[in-house]
Amino acid sequence: MTGRMYADSLVFTGGGTGGHFFPAVALAEGARARWDRPIAFVGATRGIEARLLPPGPWPFELLDVEGFVGRSPLRTLRAAWKLFRAWRILVNTWKVHRPWAVVGTGGYGAGPALLAARSLGIPYFLHESNASPGLLVKTLAKGADGVWCGMEEARGGLSGARCVLAGTPVREAFLREFQPLSAQRPPYRLLVLGGSGGARALNEAVFLAAPGLLERFPQWDLLHQTGPGPFADLAALDRHPRHKLAPFLEFMDRQLEAASLVVTRAGASTCAELKAAGRPAVIVPMPGSAGDHQVGNARAMEAEGRARVVLQGPGMHLHLAEEAARLMGDPAVLAGLSRAEPNRAVDICLDDLASRMQRSLH
Repeated sequence: MTGRMYADSLVFTGGGTGGHFFPAVALAEGARARWDRPIAFVGATRGIEARLLPPGPWPFELLDVEGFVGRSPLRTLRAAWKLFRAWRILVNTWKVHRPWAVVGTGGYGAGPALLAARSLGIPYFLHESNASPGLLVKTLAKGADGVWCGMEEARGGLSGARCVLAGTPVREAFLREFQPLSAQRPPYRLLVLGGSGGARALNEAVFLAAPGLLERFPQWDLLHQTGPGPFADLAALDRHPRHKLAPFLEFMDRQLEAASLVVTRAGASTCAELKAAGRPAVIVPMPGSAGDHQVGNARAMEAEGRARVVLQGPGMHLHLAEEAARLMGDPAVLAGLSRAEPNRAVDICLDDLASRMQRSLH
């Protein structure tokens, strides 16, 4: 990794979680197919990108930054210092090796690159997947050359910004036709996505609900992505023989295609991938997410007739088991929630980027 990788490049930044990182990858894949222009990534040393960028095809730089939300005053000061230090590193580098443009998809890992771009007058674009924009997007939206919204509701929180309704980008693997649910044969799969980093409450609820569900529905098995952190502890627990665990699942398009029902959090990327694959879901939104955006995402999926929502709280495992059983036991209802939707978000975003960058040359 050298500063030269940034010269006249299209820089993508976003991470911490898969919900921020995967849209950046989707946009980078689309840009690679369109233009013969260098592409580089900037992320955080502790985000999901730190695990997924090294084996990938993209030049990258990982910076030591951390989030602000929900931190004590002391940790907030530490996070601010790390952000300043990372910003200064990029500013000094980009004064010499100036990027063509910067695209941010949110998360604390995107802060240094977007702030550096604003400081140096480098064109920058933002993608906001959620109905309720995050703090970083709200702060930088007015100065952005474009803000690409995953949902119409996001516009209300971005007054004065140049917004384009685009949807949430999905990776190349999701830009294809998926096998319809009606073509599946036993054993049917219940896929549980505990999040790229793990979701403790959801993992615990699934362990409580799984034995009864798998005994009641012998034609079903369960594949459970626990997150890398909780995997070892959960793997040591007793569980039903058809309850299989994985710390992290690669090739998510194939995992969704093999699933008949998905239990998941309500990250915008996950919702977009569910739509592209046409897979029904029981969604358990993470409580207390920034702006309560996961509840908004989940309710939007439910309103579109694609999912059922179970809220986290006391007795959640009982509600989760009840909702899953209702769908697993009624193929007609399950099929009614299955509707694939082609995703055009990458094209919409990159068309807008190309148009804005062309205008800036004149």
